[in-house]
Amino acid sequence: MFLLPPPHPLRELEKRLGYRFKDRSLLQAALTHPSHCFEQDDAPSHNQRLEYLGDAVLGLLAAQYAFDHHTDANEGQLTVLRSQVASGKALAETARAIGLGAFLRLGKGEERSGGRERASMLADSLEAVFGAAWQDGGLRASQKLFTQLIVPRLQTIATAGSQDNPKGALQELAQGTYQCTPVYEGLAVEGPAHAPRYRTRVRVQDQEGLGEGTTRRAAEAEAAAQLLARLQQR
Repeated sequence: MFLLPPPHPLRELEKRLGYRFKDRSLLQAALTHPSHCFEQDDAPSHNQRLEYLGDAVLGLLAAQYAFDHHTDANEGQLTVLRSQVASGKALAETARAIGLGAFLRLGKGEERSGGRERASMLADSLEAVFGAAWQDGGLRASQKLFTQLIVPRLQTIATAGSQDNPKGALQELAQGTYQCTPVYEGLAVEGPAHAPRYRTRVRVQDQEGLGEGTTRRAAEAEAAAQLLARLQQR
């Protein structure tokens, strides 16, 4: 009786990635944390070099996608979108969505400390996977991963990026488009000492946003979000 060989253990991950590696040792290296190598006598290569490469690959793909699909966006808006797509938070959420943590090769210490679910670990590993795809099949392979993993989540990533860090998004937009840095100004602190309300203004050239909050940081974030929306509409 003829028996089929068992499927490769990484085949399921390749299905989720939307790309089948010609050299699976590259994918395995991308999934291997340095802590695993330190504990193995026959240690395979780990993912730090691939992570470095993948960071650049993702930046390129995100920039190209933004340029092609946001034809009315200026340089600053394109910069914001690119940074949101390649942010650690966005990459970690994408990695969780495909269950990447289950495929990681970790040392015992990282395993015990919850490394498979750590956001930074997941983000770094996904970057390494993009680096591995580039090494395996060049631009076309990397684009397959980007189309499968990133493109369906772009709207969510862009919205969440502005909401989670409006001050950062505003700063990138201001520097990229207006070559300046947002200027924050505290306007007032109202209410009793145990429950103050802060009012803040932020300016970028002749445009401004106003915000209120129970802390100075919250007021600045609200002001930044307001001004960011106004500038993006322009």
